[in-house]
Amino acid sequence: MTHKKKIVHPLRDPNFVTGAYSDGVLVGDLLFVSGQAAVDFASSKFVLGTIEEETLLTLDNIKAIVEAAGATMNDIVKCTVHLSDINDFDRYNAIYASYFTDIKPARTTVQSVLAENIKVEIDAIVKIPA
Repeated sequence: MTHKKKIVHPLRDPNFVTGAYSDGVLVGDLLFVSGQAAVDFASSKFVLGTIEEETLLTLDNIKAIVEAAGATMNDIVKCTVHLSDINDFDRYNAIYASYFTDIKPARTTVQSVLAENIKVEIDAIVKIPA
């Protein structure tokens, strides 16, 4: 069976250019969310702050994409998290854990060099409910 790909975007500035990627790609009942960061979707500008502030906005952005596809944060099955400083793990993790009230998704967290001085970037795989 062939599945067509569908792009999933939350409401954004109509002039926003993502580059060579989509915020989310839906294939069958799987949603693949591209790496998200602390970006204001209204202006498409980075919002730098503490690790807690950036994690909160990053996860809110993921939530907007997930909900635009008809799912919830509890439908996320896997996340990959990039931190600019692995020493921020405990502080980021406290915010991250608060977004999942059901079974926590599988997760990989690594330290990475990130663009624009952001502190966190997160991507996700979501199983859309039937």
